[in-house]
Parts: sequence; C-alpha cells; structure tokens
Amino acid sequence: MGLGHGITDSPLYNEDLAPVSAANRSWSLWNIAALWVGMAVCIPTYTLAAGLISQGMSWKQALLTIALGNLIVLLPMMLNAHAGTRYGIPFPVLLRASFGTVGANIPAMMRALVACGWFGIQTWIGGSAIYTLTLVILGNEPAGPAQMLPVLGLSWGQLFGFLAFWAINIAVIVRGIDTIKRLETFAAPFLLLIGAGLLIWGIRGAGGLDVVLAADTVARVRGELPGGFDFWRAFWPNLTAMVGFWATLSLNIPDFSRYARSQRDQMLGQLIGLPTTMAFYSFIGIAVTCATVVIFGEAIWDPVQLLGRFDNKLTVAFALFALTVATLSTNIAANVVSPANDFANLRPRSISFRRGGLITGTIGILIMPWKLYTDLSNYIFTWLIGYSAMLGSIAGVMLVDYFILRRRRLAVADLYAVDGAYSYRGGVNWRAIVAVAVGIGFNAPGFLAQVSGGSIAVPSFFAQLYTYAWFVGLALSGLVFLALGSSSPQSTKEVAS
Repeated sequence: MGLGHGITDSPLYNEDLAPVSAANRSWSLWNIAALWVGMAVCIPTYTLAAGLISQGMSWKQALLTIALGNLIVLLPMMLNAHAGTRYGIPFPVLLRASFGTVGANIPAMMRALVACGWFGIQTWIGGSAIYTLTLVILGNEPAGPAQMLPVLGLSWGQLFGFLAFWAINIAVIVRGIDTIKRLETFAAPFLLLIGAGLLIWGIRGAGGLDVVLAADTVARVRGELPGGFDFWRAFWPNLTAMVGFWATLSLNIPDFSRYARSQRDQMLGQLIGLPTTMAFYSFIGIAVTCATVVIFGEAIWDPVQLLGRFDNKLTVAFALFALTVATLSTNIAANVVSPANDFANLRPRSISFRRGGLITGTIGILIMPWKLYTDLSNYIFTWLIGYSAMLGSIAGVMLVDYFILRRRRLAVADLYAVDGAYSYRGGVNWRAIVAVAVGIGFNAPGFLAQVSGGSIAVPSFFAQLYTYAWFVGLALSGLVFLALGSSSPQSTKEVAS
C-alpha cells in the first residue's frame, strides 16, 4: 500500500501518523487482549460499582449493568478497529475521511480533551498510591491548615505524590509506543494475580463468600436498607454511563488496531480482554468492599485507603506498587496514545507523538483532576454520561461513513493529501459537522440540567433523553449524516485501497 510520490512531504504527514506497513503489524490476539487487561484493571474499574450500589442496586444488578455496558460498547469498538487493521492508519487520520483533512481536528480535539481529563484523574489516583505508601513508610504527614496549599487544596505530600507519578508517565511517553506494548504485556498477568489475591484476602477475612455477598452486608455498604428502589429508573442512565466509560476507546481504537496482525486478532483479542476483565475486576471491587464492612465495620471503596489500614509495611508497599503499575498501564494506553496522535494531527510537521504526549501531560495537571474525582454520583452522571453524548455522536458519523457510504474503501494516499478526495471544501466536510452538532444538541439541555443540579429548567423530554445520551448521539448523528452524505457524490466516492 504505497502512499505515492510527494505525500511524505505533505504538511498532513509525519512518521507517527503514517500507515503501519503489513510487515510491522506484529500485535497478536494475546497482545490485544493484554492491552485491554492492562487498561481495564484500574482503580476506576474497581470502584465502578460503588456509584451503582449507592443508588440502591444489588451487587448482581450492578455487575449485570457493568457487563452489559461493556458488551454494548464492544460492538463499535470492533467496527472502528477495522479500518486501523486494514489500512494501518491511526484515529485522527481515519477521521479525515468523514470530516475532511482539516475538519478532522474538531472531533480529534474533542476526544483529546476527554483523554486529558482521564489522564489527570488516573494520575491523581496513581499519585495517591505513592502518597499513601510514603505515609506508611515514613509516618503520617504533619496535619494542619499551614500544610495545605492555597487554590490547589492539597498538602505538600499529596502534590509530591501526584507529580512523582506524573513524571513516571512522562518517562514512558518519551520512550515511545514499543515501550507501551511491553508495559501492557508485563502488567496484564501481574495485575490479574494481584486482584485475585485481594479477593482471597477479603473472602477469608470476612468468613466466606456467602457472608461477603449477603443482602444485609450489601445494604450496609449502601449505607441504608433498600426500600422503594426502582431498578429500571436507575438502570438506563447507569448503562449509558458504563458504555461511556470506554466510549473514548471505541473511537480511537484504530490507534492500536493498526498494529494488529489480522481482523481476527483484533476482534477476538478485544472480546477476550475487555468485557471479561471489566466484569471480573468490578466483582473484585464489590466483594472486597463488602468484606471491609465485615472486617473493619465500614465500607472502604478506595483500595488505596484500604491498603493504608494494613499493618505490615512490606505488604502495603507491594500492594501499592501493584496499584501504581495498574494505574500506569491504564493511563498510558487509554489516555496518552490518542491525545498524543490527536495533537500531532493539528500540525504534523511540528508536533510528534512525544510532543503530543507532553501536551497531554501538561493539560492533565492544569485541570486539577482531584476536584473532578470527588463525588461518585457526579462522576457518573456528569462526567461519564456527559462526554458519552459527545463521543457517541462522533462514532455515529464514523461508522456510517466507513461501513455504509464508503463500504470499507479508503484511498490511503488521499488521507495525507491537501487537495485529495477528502479535502472537501476548505478541508472541512460540513455534513459531518452538522451531524455531530445535531447529536450533541439534543443531549445538551439534559446535560445543562444535570450540571446545574436542576436549577436550569428544561422540558422533561430532554431530561429523559439525557438518560440515553450515548445511544441518542450515536443514532441521531449517524442518521443525519446518512441523509446528508448520500446526497454528496464526493462523500460517497468509492476508491481503491
């Protein structure tokens, strides 16, 4: 698959965004599965069921909601991965086909900013593990208002832990994509064993799995006995949030599938790695938290806080090291690769993958993520559902363009050409922009009502629609783009690869 004469000199080209040749697509089924294990085994996955159970769900209902959400998001994940594996192209380059060579930067930046938010959250979590380890080894940090930094609302120790983990992430970014592959392959089996060990500790300490998962134990985790709980009322918004958890990767999965050896490898690898790991690690979070109620008399959802209760310093040090590896493997793969490529797509000649990663890291500090990850209910209904509406709308356009309008045919050289088949008018395909705007627009009133705490009154129709934000965005933007795109000969042009 040649790029043609002169394309490598195009302002839309650099080596990080170039198609991966067939000879260099070396990721096997197990590499893809290990990637997903490394990304899914993280503290947000461990605590994911907390918000669901706190709303009144049983542990079975919470686990079902999580598992179903991940099975649903797996479908667009596999579909969007197809172009990456077939043509070896990353996410922002694939966007050029539907949004235009310039217009692609709009959805790419939308995805990148969400990733920067996630990067900050994961870095804060990893920094908390380092901070807790420091306290266990050196003793408690001196308390008092004088030690709290103004504006930031952090102590010096918390800030040190955050910046230390941030520096570790940056070191991996600088070493490039091959280091990321090795990190994920190493982390996957290690993290699963650590999770299993924590589960065994909880079951033994509480006196058996039947005690851990008893109805009264779960009720104590919830903080109150269940009464008048409407499962279906809670199910739909939480299902949307569970889809939203990986709606990010369902877009930029070509950043990884471009290295896969075959479509079979990328599809089976994702099927093995994603829904199974999410369900398993969420169950560990549920079971261990229920065990803390029996052992300590209170529910401790945060594993970092839980480990701080252990007396054996060696045990704490090893466990916190494991959590640090888990958070690092998730953060680098899920929250750095995509925005690094997306920022590079803005100015390919001057921004490389490494520079894009450094931009991501800088924004991850500036957003002060510890302020975002404080309230689990707000985290689910504002953060996860909110951005799922935006990303679902982008996915609708991508899927319709690639599978229906283009029938999986792309002219790879034109993706890097300023005046090629995907330049449209001024480099922007207005049809794709309109379609995304419609998908987001229908969800915007519900989002405003949510972030305002109900102080902004919106029609009940839009408030209810927000419950299904990702699905609404996907369907509406896809249908609008299909209607607009089918009237454009240029947008439906079939080309040979």
